[in-house]
Amino acid sequence: MLIITAGTSDIGVAQEAAVFLKLAGNAVERLYDVGVAGVHRLNPFRDKIRMAKVIIVVAGMEAALASIIAGLAKAPVIAVPTSIGYGASFKGLAALLGMLNCCAPGVVVVNIDNGLGAGYFAHLINSASDR
Repeated sequence: MLIITAGTSDIGVAQEAAVFLKLAGNAVERLYDVGVAGVHRLNPFRDKIRMAKVIIVVAGMEAALASIIAGLAKAPVIAVPTSIGYGASFKGLAALLGMLNCCAPGVVVVNIDNGLGAGYFAHLINSASDR
């Protein structure tokens, strides 16, 4: 299980997913602050992204990170828009719409700031793949 955030301001929502996943018995790895503003920061983790069984991507602003990760990954991607942002983020609505418009296959989107929902859904996928 891999949880990725675009920026440091997204960590709170990511931690909500991580805590649930740990309590449910899942192994969780975290990659924080690797968003599209510095997409080169993903390079050292490409193998980790390709090997993950389920990936949760937490991002605000335009939320392009979910599309990038889905393009690199073999696993399902659960995209979580956050209400953090400035300018025209509209309290997460811009991120939500960006994630819903993702053209990469294998992406599902939960509601704004719904780390718990993302964690629960990731746990269901992980549990089903173990059967």
